[in-house]
Amino acid sequence: MTSCPAGFALRLRSLFAPLALARPRAVRSVLRPGHSRVFAMSPIAPRQEEAAGMLPALRREPYLKPIERVTDQLEIPSLDDRQYRVVRLPNKLEALLVHDPDTDKASAALDVNVGNFSDEDTMPGMAHAVEHLLFMGTKKYPEENAYNVYLSSHSGSSNAYTGATSTNYYFDISAKPSNGEAPSETNLSPLHGGLDRFAQFFIEPLFLPSTLDRELRAVDSENKKNLQSDQWRLHQLEKSLSNPKHPYCHFSTGNLEVLKTVPEAQDVDVRQKFIDFYEKHYSANRMKLCVLGRESLDVLEAWVADLFSGVPNKDLPQNRWEDEVPFNRDNLAMQCFAKPVMDSRELNLFFPFLDEENLYESQPSRYISHLIGHEGPGSIMAYIKSKGWANSLSAGAYNVCPGTPGIFDCQVRLTKEGLKNYKEVAKVFFQYISLLRQTTPQEWIFNEQREMADVEFKFKQKTPASRFTSKISSVMQKPLPREWLLSGQSRLRKFDPAMIQKGISLLRPDNMRMTIVSRDYPGDWDSKEKWYGTEYKSEKIPEEFLAELSRALDMPAGEQLSALHVPHKNQFIPTKLEVEKKEVEKPATAPRIIRNDHIARTWWKKDDTFWVPKASLIVSMKNPIVYASVKNSVKTKFFTDLVRDALEEYSYDAELAGLQYNVNLDSRGLLVEVSGYNDKLAVLLEQVLITMRDLVVKGDRFEIIKERLTRGYKNCELQQPFTQIGDYVSWLTSEHDYVVEQLSAELPAITAEDVRSFHKQIMAQLHIEAYVHGNLYKEDSLKLTDMVESILKPRVLPKEEWPIMRSLVFPPGSNYLYKKTLKDPANVNHCLEYYLDIGDKGDRAIRAKTQLLDQIIHEPAFDQLRTKEQLGYIVFSGLRSSATTYGFRFIIQSEKTSEYLESRIDSFLLAQATAIQEMTDVNFESHKRSVIVKRLEKLKNLDQETGRHWAQISNEYYDFEAAQHDAARVEKLTKAEMIDFYKTFIDPTSPSRAKLVVQLIAQGVSSNPEEGEADAKKDEVTPPISNGTQPVLITSVRDYKARMAATAGPRSAHDMSEFEDLDSKL
Repeated sequence: MTSCPAGFALRLRSLFAPLALARPRAVRSVLRPGHSRVFAMSPIAPRQEEAAGMLPALRREPYLKPIERVTDQLEIPSLDDRQYRVVRLPNKLEALLVHDPDTDKASAALDVNVGNFSDEDTMPGMAHAVEHLLFMGTKKYPEENAYNVYLSSHSGSSNAYTGATSTNYYFDISAKPSNGEAPSETNLSPLHGGLDRFAQFFIEPLFLPSTLDRELRAVDSENKKNLQSDQWRLHQLEKSLSNPKHPYCHFSTGNLEVLKTVPEAQDVDVRQKFIDFYEKHYSANRMKLCVLGRESLDVLEAWVADLFSGVPNKDLPQNRWEDEVPFNRDNLAMQCFAKPVMDSRELNLFFPFLDEENLYESQPSRYISHLIGHEGPGSIMAYIKSKGWANSLSAGAYNVCPGTPGIFDCQVRLTKEGLKNYKEVAKVFFQYISLLRQTTPQEWIFNEQREMADVEFKFKQKTPASRFTSKISSVMQKPLPREWLLSGQSRLRKFDPAMIQKGISLLRPDNMRMTIVSRDYPGDWDSKEKWYGTEYKSEKIPEEFLAELSRALDMPAGEQLSALHVPHKNQFIPTKLEVEKKEVEKPATAPRIIRNDHIARTWWKKDDTFWVPKASLIVSMKNPIVYASVKNSVKTKFFTDLVRDALEEYSYDAELAGLQYNVNLDSRGLLVEVSGYNDKLAVLLEQVLITMRDLVVKGDRFEIIKERLTRGYKNCELQQPFTQIGDYVSWLTSEHDYVVEQLSAELPAITAEDVRSFHKQIMAQLHIEAYVHGNLYKEDSLKLTDMVESILKPRVLPKEEWPIMRSLVFPPGSNYLYKKTLKDPANVNHCLEYYLDIGDKGDRAIRAKTQLLDQIIHEPAFDQLRTKEQLGYIVFSGLRSSATTYGFRFIIQSEKTSEYLESRIDSFLLAQATAIQEMTDVNFESHKRSVIVKRLEKLKNLDQETGRHWAQISNEYYDFEAAQHDAARVEKLTKAEMIDFYKTFIDPTSPSRAKLVVQLIAQGVSSNPEEGEADAKKDEVTPPISNGTQPVLITSVRDYKARMAATAGPRSAHDMSEFEDLDSKL
């Protein structure tokens, strides 16, 4: 880009004479009295070839640079076995180094203190465009996809996001060297190569002219993906109506018009504008880096010093906005009526709030939002729900940017009656605020919050590596003591009643913006928001209504609604948090069956890996009537929604205390889940079961749930096409399944009496299959199953009546096409799923080959179809697993026609046939290693293990060691086998390939019609690639399924007796 980075690096190197050292090691200086930080002289590890264990012919001598070691004493969870160190490089780049000796995935993330708030007013989206362009080649690695190719070949992935005041880049990669041995000075893990490529983003990016147009079109496509999303539309509406002198008003994403078309029409060199933005805002002192790997802290420190010291430091100040506020006096006491895309009704109350940037010890908004957002007895939600006005309420504060006060937001999802009474809902809100103003902040409430926050942090489990590094690099931008980087946002340390009262004092009608969201009311929207086209009407809150709200706020003590009061003490807060940790030689890979009779089968595994005081109980209640018809499926949905509705007040305390539950449908009947701290788990389970057994279907609640379900089903059909298309493919590949339009059609005829009678049927006869996992012994686990049986008292469901899950068999050479027009008239994006059926899910050879295919194809598919051809922002390729079959699919969402998209996938697959044949043995083995690493990646927490085991129980394969078997199979695969596999199942010219294409067709017209015409012409001149079959158009799904055979049901990978542990010994 410029000579600055290289020159900077040279100047740094000239300061120190090189030293010859046998191996890199840290040399600490003597700490002088009064100095709280240690400065270390860290040698720079010689850069080596990435081939495992190979030393280059020449190696640079290591040299010294001063590294400031800020701290290695971070506050960590009790079970955290990682080591941490915060360092600051000479260029003022700050880094958190994390040594995790057991991690399978290494990761790094870098957060830059610049985001869309720094965009120029005339070119919104600049920060976002720069984020895209940094991936497109650097001086050291000029190939535009060199970074992603390297990551993909080492089981890695990458991503980035642009926020208001920061841009966050992150990747993960295999933590072990390619030879599988421990990382060392001469046996580098792939992390080193990943860091090298990653660092170059911030040293010498190229902003390649050849990639500029494509990436700006990717930004444009990303924006179009969001145009019909109410979340984006309503947030931008609030921003667009804010103070134009504060960057909160910015349009953050950008589009082709503002980033290319308009500037170029004004003779602006847009590439140079992006380079200028990068030069102006990207500086080492604004960057926070987090690196996690198996290497020691000293090695990680040396790598970071070597690879990131070349990032130029321009000594830029922190981005702060202190002169203006997002909402000034002219923007307050306003009401806005907004028309959504979805059929939704909301009342949103926004208040300029405290600046909590430096209030991390007390976090007063957490106390306030805890009370306003409470759903238990005495809460706003409990009262307005009892009036039939609301379905949900949420409240909380969020930061806008450094130097600017935050915003407190209360969002109420309204019923039909609630919309009619939105003014009354607002008055109830202010009556509750009146109550809080008159009630001294209660230290016992704060202590409950603090106690649960401490428990949550103490037993916090690991998360995936890139999620951790991305989050922590972002947190590092905050003014937290570095010792509190992991705990600062989680824990509450100081009760500050004065700041709580100050926060409450800001919740006033004159300091408020009110938004009413509805497709029907008031109907006289008179404006359109510039960027998303949202129809709205904005005006001052009428004086009379404002006076009513003020009277509610100023109501004398004792005159508020008697139903409103602060919460009672939470009886669900866990007190028994003991875990008996026993050393185990090797954790068990499968649960045991501890009960197996005509009424119930119980699976159990005592946690032997994560050692947290938590557990999960999942119960599948098999009953064939649930899916016997569409109508039964809808009635079951009614039942589960009514159960959750009845439990809302009771379960809220449990949720606050780290206990969750769910009642829903699964593929075999009903599903009940209870998870969290095991101390009070049985208490919550008992109430859930009693509610299921004794549910009273009240007419008023039934009508509210029915109306909510009606809107929910309709809104499903208005979602982004790529979120809808999977349901249609599942419908067309399964023996028994339904799509939302079928459910929606049955809904109007269902009555409360239908659900009452069906309730008795659904609970009368069941087979119970349960899994208990976590900090519970065998005896406790059996008691939970006994509780399910004793409370529900179902009759036995004979095994012959248990539901059987089957997928459809696609004959070799079959070629099916299904088309559907999307319901949203304004959506311009078509969507295509291109599915190739491969075979039996239980066939280990098929599984291994398909997984390796996914690894080989994934990066080239994204690079070709998304990056180079710019078919759309949503481009995905990967496995598709159904009840009993395995396949491979592509999903593309695009303005381009589905026929064109299909032809481009065909062309790509034809080219890949050659690419696989010409692949070197080294690359083939590298792909195999990547799959093996992914399949054998260690589980990070108890929930992940629960999910893995339950997936095997619920799909009835009981293949608990599937990952290990898959890895072993992949290890043995040969290139010749993969070529034959590809020719048979994937190659578009294969006569035995089985294919299903689903097209969701947009009603809206592309804003770039010339592109569509060009695609059509291109399609005309491209000879179709075919195996000689013509696609069969599915016009009747019933007739289509009638012609298809179904597979056998799932086959257990083991004899069930292998898992049994039925003796009475505990």
